[in-house]
This record gives sequence, C-alpha cells and structure tokens, in this order.
Amino acid sequence: MKHSGISPFFLWACLGALICLPLTSCTRVAAKVNATATEAIPVRAVRAVSEDVPLEIAAVGNVEAMDSVDVKSRVAGQINRVAFVEGQSVSKGQLLFSIDREALERQTLEEQANLERDLAMEQQGRAVVARDVAAEKQSRSEADTARQLGALGVISGQQVNQQITTSDTSTAALHADQAAVEAAAGSTRADRARLAETQLQLRFTNVVAPISGRAGAVVIKAGNMVRDNDTTLVTLRQLTPIYVTFGIPEQSLAEVRRLTVAGQLSVDISTDKTNTSGSGNTCGQVRDGHLVFIDNTVDASTGTIRLKAVFPNTDNALWPGEFVNVRLRLGMETGRTVVPESSVQAGLDGKYVWRLQSGTAFAAPITVLRIYRPPNGPEQAIIGRGIKSGDMVVTEGQLRLTAGATVALLNTAGTEPVTSNATSTP
Repeated sequence: MKHSGISPFFLWACLGALICLPLTSCTRVAAKVNATATEAIPVRAVRAVSEDVPLEIAAVGNVEAMDSVDVKSRVAGQINRVAFVEGQSVSKGQLLFSIDREALERQTLEEQANLERDLAMEQQGRAVVARDVAAEKQSRSEADTARQLGALGVISGQQVNQQITTSDTSTAALHADQAAVEAAAGSTRADRARLAETQLQLRFTNVVAPISGRAGAVVIKAGNMVRDNDTTLVTLRQLTPIYVTFGIPEQSLAEVRRLTVAGQLSVDISTDKTNTSGSGNTCGQVRDGHLVFIDNTVDASTGTIRLKAVFPNTDNALWPGEFVNVRLRLGMETGRTVVPESSVQAGLDGKYVWRLQSGTAFAAPITVLRIYRPPNGPEQAIIGRGIKSGDMVVTEGQLRLTAGATVALLNTAGTEPVTSNATSTP
C-alpha cells in the first residue's frame, strides 16, 4: 500500500478551519443587526396644524378680452396717415387713421350750392304765394260784390259770371303756387339730407377708436386704398377689466348656483412663471376677482359648464389667450387638521402616517378628506381622523422606519407648527 503524501495533521487542520468559518460569519451578522437595532434613524418631521381651509374648485382658465373690436373704414379712399403706434393703449375717440378728404369736400361744396339754390327758389315761391293770397282775397271780394249787384239788377248776369270766374282762377293759381312751394321745400329737405350724409362721410374720414383698449398690428398701412366696411384696419381689445373663462364639473353646478343667489363668489387665479434666480422653481402672483357669468348649457362632450370671472387687471399683467390656474371659492372650513402630503403613506389597511412620540416612531392610521395645493407651497392633506393638531409626523425618511424605531430629527424647525396659507381642490 502506497502512501498519499498528505499528513494526517494537515487534514485535521483544514477540517477545523471549515467548521469555524460559518460560526465567525454568524457572529459578525448578529453584531451588525444588534448595532442597527439600537441606531437612531435620521428623519425630518413637522407638527400637524389646525387651520381654516378654503373649500374651492380648481380649474384651468383662459384669459379673454372683455371687449374686442375689428376697426374698419366706413368710407372708401386712400389712407393718408396712421395716427398711433402698434401695440399701444388707445382711448375711446382717439384718432387712429386719416383717409383722404378731397373728393368728399368737393361733393360737400356742390351739395351746399344746391341747397342754397333750392332755398332761394323756395323763398321765391313763398313770395308768389303771398301775392296770390292777396289777389285771391281781392277776387273773392269782387265776386261777392258782383253777386249782390246782380241780384239787385245793377249789373248783368254775364258780368257776375266773369267776376266769379276771375275769383276761381285766383284761387286755383294760389293752390298751384302753394304746391310749387311745397315741392321747393321738399327739394330743400333732400338737399339738406344729402349734405348731412356727405358731412357725415367726411367725419368718417377720421377713423377713431370705438373703445378704450390695446391696439394690435396695423393691417393696412398709409398710402393704401380701402373700401367701406371691408378690410380690418386694426383690432382693439379691452384689457382693463378683463375676463377669465373656465369650466367646472356639472356635479358642482347646483352648489355654485345656490351660492351665487346668496352672494358674489370669489375667484382667484395664478400664473406659473419660471424663477429667473436659477433655482428652477415656479411661482405665480395670485389675483382676486369675482364670478359674473354661468353659461346656460352643459357641454355634453366634456360634462362641464362654462363660467366667467372678471378681474381689474389694472397693471395689464393678464393677456388675452393666456392660460391661468383658477380657484372658485365656495366656502371656508374651520379648524381642519393639516399635514404635508409627503407625510401620508399607503398601506394594505389604508393610509397612515409615522407619528413621533418621545423620539420613537409609531404608525398612525388616518383618514384623508382631500388633497390641496396652496398658492405658494407643496401639496397638503386635510386629515379627518387619526391624528390631531400638534402631533409630530415624519415627512422624510419613512422607508427605514419600523414600529418602535428610535429616530433623530434632522430639521431643527421640526418642533414648530407649519402653516400652509392654503387653497383647496375638492
């Protein structure tokens, strides 16, 4: 029998090393677990607060001009001058365009001459009528005298008839001249109407602003010909005040109508604007207005109804066509418990938060009524039950927490209540 060359001592040494290796690893794992169990877990936390929370409907709105006018020329001619600058604000009655007046001025002079001629003819006719009235009176008197003398036999019947005929002729001449005067008066009135129309057309050569507002781009430049009521010269839009239109779900219509009967509903808007400081955050100024219009039908395709609010817009910050965030305020809920939305966790049994007590974390089941976003801040959760105002809740670091875990607060302000200045979204 040959010898293998491996000593028994070496085999026993290797076997002992293999047996001791698992025991050493288990000892190290157990030590690590014990160290983790006693280590404080770093978290951030805030106190739940009790505050009055507005009950509102959030929507996306579109800014619309309260009034918009397409300015057109009411007379045909050549544009001599553009009397304003594109994009400037104009006042009602301000001159915008000047159109050539020469042809209308000549027509005015001609019609003025015709009026003066017809006035002279009318005056002449009235003088003739006055003469005819006197002659007719004299003829009628002579005819009456002839009848009396004929009855007494002083003059013949033929002479009586001649006087009567002369009287009738004078009367007929009077009526004819009166008709001529009426015709002359009619011509005079027609001349006055034509002259007034031409003078009105002459005034229309100065195209003025029908409303106060902001002017858009000039479509027709000076030197171009225009026709009456044809091409739009410029569009004016009233920006102060201004409308914002938005839609709300039809389920909210009944409540909105009920509240509008009781009083005027407030509407707030804000616009998201990029922060130029380099932080990348967005902010928007909140503006206050009120509801002025509820449409008379629900849009069947979207299930919403169109509403309109008015805003002063004295600084012209709101621009037609701009999209804004709208909040229609329906009321105010008092004494609601509020926590940051980031503190709310979802579990198999519902939503909960990690509540801190004496440096230890406990899971507290809660009921969330709704989530809302304040005008300037993160989303907040309105709590129905489960925690109360003043309780500390964890907002960061929840993934490492277990029931009864010891925590270490990273934020020194965590013990102070945090207010939200909130507006809500049902």
